[in-house]
Amino acid sequence: MNVIKTAIPGVLIVEPKLFGDARGFFMELYHEERYAGSGIAQRFVQDNLSRSAQGVLRGLHIQNPRPQGKLVTVLRGSVLDVAVDVRAGSPTFGRHVAVELNGENRRQLWVPRGFAHGFVVRSETADFFYKCDEFYSPANEHVLRWNDPQLAIDWGCASPIVSPRDSDGVTLKHLAERLPLYERA
Repeated sequence: MNVIKTAIPGVLIVEPKLFGDARGFFMELYHEERYAGSGIAQRFVQDNLSRSAQGVLRGLHIQNPRPQGKLVTVLRGSVLDVAVDVRAGSPTFGRHVAVELNGENRRQLWVPRGFAHGFVVRSETADFFYKCDEFYSPANEHVLRWNDPQLAIDWGCASPIVSPRDSDGVTLKHLAERLPLYERA
């Protein structure tokens, strides 16, 4: 597999090795030893799968306390996936990484703890799969407004379909007291 560092330390793009022939293909979505050797050594405790229609935007979500790291991929379709550094005191606070994940490039994105996460669907539908290193905790989840001007995220979608909960998200400025702290490595 190939691991690509992004502009924000700790956020990684993973390109799993694909074995294909006339019958189809095979690839490992996760191998504990190989991923640990590449900087993703977390123990995963929950897997999730969502299907969304074109134009659906989910996010930006963060849990704190009980933050989650997520290893995300698209099994079918295409999304623009976004990770925003919301760790108070981080040198990259408020910056984001945006990566296209789709069923053709088969890339994965490692979104570490302390990052808000969201995606918008670019294809007719998308099946979005992710592994989490902490259990989902609704009582600890916060929603960062997907269109917060401070974040300046270009979602590539003028009028996304957003849930009422995500529409009611707050700006980074108003989320300040509920953010995780940056811990130097």
